[in-house]
Amino acid sequence: MLSHNSQRQDERLIIGITGRIGAGKTSVGKYLESKYGFFYIRYSQVLSDWRAQNSESRAHLQAVGWEVMAGGMQQELNDRLISRLESRGGCVVDGLRHPIDFENLSAAFPSTFRLLCVESPEEMRWRRLKERYPELETFRRADSHPVEQHINSLCERAFAVLKNNGTLRELYAGVEAVFSKIRLGDPS
Repeated sequence: MLSHNSQRQDERLIIGITGRIGAGKTSVGKYLESKYGFFYIRYSQVLSDWRAQNSESRAHLQAVGWEVMAGGMQQELNDRLISRLESRGGCVVDGLRHPIDFENLSAAFPSTFRLLCVESPEEMRWRRLKERYPELETFRRADSHPVEQHINSLCERAFAVLKNNGTLRELYAGVEAVFSKIRLGDPS
């Protein structure tokens, strides 16, 4: 059983998730939401509410995301996201794309923010998204969009990298192992 202090820290954990499209970020975030009651939010939702007129189109969101990144507005996006987290308990933030995202969340929640990176082979990611991207080349164009350019550097800064190259059950077991380390304060 967790001590009272550990429970309070768990309630305020902010877990960021990064990874390439189709890697399984949403699966990880939704798992933490359903199993542990985390508030789940996507960067794309904040972006959509702010700049994309509630668009659900990935291509449109990528274009608007690039406009924000290239236009020096990433700080504003982060301010908007962080304001949605401040009055909440534990939160999962899906879709970090820029080093500023990591820096802002680390600064806003210095002792409780942890970044997870979800990795999966290209072929598996494409198969998961084949309905949206029927052709591999179309998927590759979306995956190499400029808004996706910082993901590898974010993964290098992650608390943990989850390999998603098996079943959902295996992914969730990996989430549990990493979450146990986070709750115990294990720095590795």
